[in-house]
Amino acid sequence: MDDSWWEAVMAEDEALNNGKSVSSYTPRPAVAVQPPAHRPSADTAQMDWDRAVDLYEQDDTVELLVTGYNRGGLLVEGENLQGFVPLSHLVEMVGQKTEDEQEDWLASYIGQTLTLKVIECDQDRGRVVFSERAALAEPGSRNELLQNLAAGECIPGTVTNVTDFGVFVDLGGVEGLIHVSEISWGRVRHPGDVVRLGQPVQVYVIKVEQDRARVALSLKRLYPNPWETAEVRYHPGQIIEATVTSIVPFGAFARLEEGLDGLIHISEVCVDGDPALPGDCLEEGQVVKVRVLHVDGARQRLGLSLRLEEEPLD
Repeated sequence: MDDSWWEAVMAEDEALNNGKSVSSYTPRPAVAVQPPAHRPSADTAQMDWDRAVDLYEQDDTVELLVTGYNRGGLLVEGENLQGFVPLSHLVEMVGQKTEDEQEDWLASYIGQTLTLKVIECDQDRGRVVFSERAALAEPGSRNELLQNLAAGECIPGTVTNVTDFGVFVDLGGVEGLIHVSEISWGRVRHPGDVVRLGQPVQVYVIKVEQDRARVALSLKRLYPNPWETAEVRYHPGQIIEATVTSIVPFGAFARLEEGLDGLIHISEVCVDGDPALPGDCLEEGQVVKVRVLHVDGARQRLGLSLRLEEEPLD
């Protein structure tokens, strides 16, 4: 697992500030900032990097003043420290709010003092990220949890953010990431189709990097891989019921069982034996009878057809 897998971990606020929607709410098209009087001053706020690093390594808390906000979260400073608190790291998570409600909610934090922990400290990038949620855990709990976590364990957590690239889960002082590829053995259009903000979940630990406080998680590894036995249970010519999960330009995907999705190619879509467009005769959630065309468990490929009778060879 290389760094490219992890590049999304702290990209949430940056993506939001670039106008990209990666969270479970719809951001404003332009960055919403606080009135000028509330903006932190880079000239007056001197950064004590030694203290920031010490707070991070000791997993200790600090109280800082909220001085501003943008679509990604809150700007905080005090005690020669300044940094950013992402939305997903606030105790009162955003959830579903309108654009105006979200801006009013963020603005209400101006002038408040929050108890925070440092969850990222990068002096080369001039970046310090704080978390109010992590501060709920006792000082030092992150280090203790990271030392005790081991690959292969199944542990409880709470979904703290749902993005295009995966799901963030609070493990009790440490946040782990379920990459979108680790959510289900089947096809996942968006992680939000599977989990919701604030949902308690059981997760499988793939890997722990103590020095970087990174934890890779999985949901699908809690269950057997259905593709390993797919070729035994399904065979060409078999007629079976399937549930349409999505319509795409080149056909439709249908689920035979949890984690096992097959493609009905547009050439295999028909109504009363005549060719048809998928969107004209199929809809998501519809249960249909399909004929299995081919099964490739190793490549996780399953071909299906709505033509229940094989066409005779010429």
